[in-house]
This record gives sequence, C-alpha cells and structure tokens, in this order.
Amino acid sequence: MSTETEPAAAESLRRAPSEDPHFIASVIGAAGDHDAPLLRRQFAGLSTPDLADVMEHVPLETARTVARLIGRELPAEFLADLSWERREEVLPELPADYVGKALDQLDTDDAAAIAADIDEKQLGEVLAAADEDTRLAVEEALSFEEETAGRLMQREYVAAPEGDTVGNVIDRLRANAEDLPDEFFEIYVVDAAMRPIGAVRVSSLIRARRETALREIMRAPLILIRPEMDQEEVAQTFQKYHMASAPVVDEAGRLTGMVTVDDIVDVISEEGEEDLLKLAGVSEAAQTDTVLRSVRARAPWLLVNLLTAVVASYVISAFEGSISKLVTLAVLMPIVASMGGNAGTQALAVAVRAIAARDLTESNAARYVLREVMTAVSNGFIFAVVLATVVAVWFHNALLAFAIALAILINFACAGLAGILVPLTLRRLGADPAVSSSVFVTFITDIVGFLAFLGLATVILLS
Repeated sequence: MSTETEPAAAESLRRAPSEDPHFIASVIGAAGDHDAPLLRRQFAGLSTPDLADVMEHVPLETARTVARLIGRELPAEFLADLSWERREEVLPELPADYVGKALDQLDTDDAAAIAADIDEKQLGEVLAAADEDTRLAVEEALSFEEETAGRLMQREYVAAPEGDTVGNVIDRLRANAEDLPDEFFEIYVVDAAMRPIGAVRVSSLIRARRETALREIMRAPLILIRPEMDQEEVAQTFQKYHMASAPVVDEAGRLTGMVTVDDIVDVISEEGEEDLLKLAGVSEAAQTDTVLRSVRARAPWLLVNLLTAVVASYVISAFEGSISKLVTLAVLMPIVASMGGNAGTQALAVAVRAIAARDLTESNAARYVLREVMTAVSNGFIFAVVLATVVAVWFHNALLAFAIALAILINFACAGLAGILVPLTLRRLGADPAVSSSVFVTFITDIVGFLAFLGLATVILLS
C-alpha cells in the first residue's frame, strides 16, 4: 500500500503551491478569517517566486487582505516577482515605509519597475522612506518613457580602468562584495572619461593570471544601448548578438548602467504575449483581470467585427434573387469565405511575426509577398480541386463545381495577398499591424469569397 501512495506523495511535494487547490483554499480561508498567524505559517519557507505566484492565483480581496495583515513581513523580492497588474492592486495595502525600505534592498531596475506601479500620492511617501541613492535612481528611471531601456536599466554595474590587472579587479570585487549587483556577467573596461571601451566576461576573468592586464582579455562591446531605445529593439539586439548583458551610455557616451538578460527574457515574453493577444483582437488579458476589464478590452473589436459582418451580409443580400433560385448557393457560400479566412490568417500570422522579429523589411518585402501569394494560390488550387470533386458528387452539377472551384482559387489568392499587404500597409501608416490586421483581412476574404462565388454562380448557372 505504501508503494502505491509514495509516488503520489512525491508528486504532491513537487507541485508548486499555486497549483495545489488545498493550499490555495487554505490561504483564502485564513485571509477570510483574518488569521495572521496562520498566514505567516503558510507563507513561511516559500520562495519569493512561489509566494508571488500564490498571490497571483488567489482572489483580489484575499491578496489585499494578506498584504494588510502580513505584508510588512514579506520579503522585498516578492514585489519584483509579482505581475504589474497584481502589484498595482496590492501596493496600496502595504505601508509606505515598508515599500520604501524594500526598494533599497532591490536592484535599481526592479525598484524602478515597482515604483512605476505606485500611485503618485503614495509614491512621495515611499521615496521619502527610501535611501537617497535609491530615490535618485528611481526618479531618474521614471524620467524615461515606459518600455524603454531607461526603465530596464540597472544602475549598479562593475567597471574597471583599462590599465588595471586581473588581480587588482578580483581583490576590489572581494573587498566591496556588499556593493556589487546581485547578478552581473561582465566587467566593463572604461577610459578616463568613463566611456566603455571593452568588456571582460567574468568567466574570462577567473581563468586569467593575476598579472594579466584587462586590455589583453577584454573584447569590444558588441553594442552600446541608449536609455531612450525601445525595449523591443533592445531585446532584438540581445537575441541577434547572443548577449548576456549590455552597457547603457548617455549622450556623451559615458557608462550609466547596464541591461541584463533576465529583464530581456521578461520583455520577450511580454511582447510575444501582447502580439498574440492583439492578433485575436484582445488588448490585454491576465488571470487577475475582472469581468469589467475583460469586457472593455474585447468589446471594441467585437463591434468592429460586427460592422464588417453587416457589410458582408449586405453583399449577400445583393444576390438574394440568385440564392432564392438556387438554394444550394446558401449551403456552399460559407465554405468559400471560411477557407479564404483561414488562408488569410495563416499569411497574416507569418507576416506579423516577421515584422515583429524585423525579418520582414522593405528590402525583402517583395519576396515575402510573392512567397505568400504563391503559397496561397498553390493551396487554393489543391482545395479547389478537392471541393469541386465533393460538390460534383454531392449535387451532380459540374457547372456549380466549376464555379466554386474558381471562387476558392480567387479567394485564396486574395487572402494570401491581404495577409501580407494589410500589415505592411498598416505599419507604413504608423499603426500597429498586430492590432487591427485580422479584422481587415477577415473582412477582405469574406467580401471576396461571397462576391466571387455568388457572382460566378450567377453568371455561369443562372444567366
């Protein structure tokens, strides 16, 4: 009997607390009873990521109650691990002095991210409770636009003069261990004006002899980041050059901070999720969202879809006479529009992904357009033959089969063209191609599909 239960017990131990319904229920119950001692015992021993994950999975009121009852006793790092949505909701429940001291314990990039989610009225009290260095670093970070390198930048970094040796650098690092960043991968070699002229990987440093000069083992920085650079561009630079960190410089080229790969992983995840949601016509989605917030995010695009559907219905009504004479048209016309819509969505997904990754540029746009159109036409020919065969066998009407085959081929060609040209056009006009492309592409494939099939059927079968 014990043999059967031990694997289950081991599996339970490996499960994250947020995935354990009994644990989540016990936290909700303790918060509902305002049982602070029990909450302390439940959260004791949890890692900060697990703690933050639990706060994400419990209802909003439970999270706020936990923050009010034992928030002051929670580790500072858990604030950095919270999503910005949940962080905005629980920060007002935490004492300002606790949040200020928490900012002092975090790297400046995390401190700035938390400060950005604090209400302006509370922010003054929080910064007043923080050290002066933290306050200045946070204020500097908040002076930059959201989603820029200035917000990601960590003000703590390790730099050494170009004439220094490996031994001196190692001794200095050990002597100032408490002042070092929590994570760093490179030591930036700077000139007398604090301009970075190279970088030494920590792995290279520990392999070299103490008397080795830094200039002998340094490599030139692959790229210098400006604080106003968009975070998506920074992430693409990291991906392109396989970087673990990059120096950030001011207008004079002086070293002011660094961006590290852990922040870039978050950016890539956020940007990818954002583009995926936009393709579906949803501006945002999080497990902490309320019904009202979800409705507000989705209703506008559903309204746009409604308007385009009305236009498509108007096109169908223009062929009311043809449909009344040949009811079969009403049975088959959704197939043409649906197949074209799917083909357009495929081309659109490829185009938006290529634009986001900067693979699709003006220099190779013609090649992308030709490829997507030829792919769509090839698929259109295949499914035109398949559908024509089905229709001929089903309705015993060769002319109807020919009409639907030709309509499928036309709609597929237009779908491939729309799927690539619509996002390119929107980008040229300065709009985000991920936001509204799907609405336009679906609209085009519906209109072309109905017009092509009903129009061809009218001409071929009823004229």
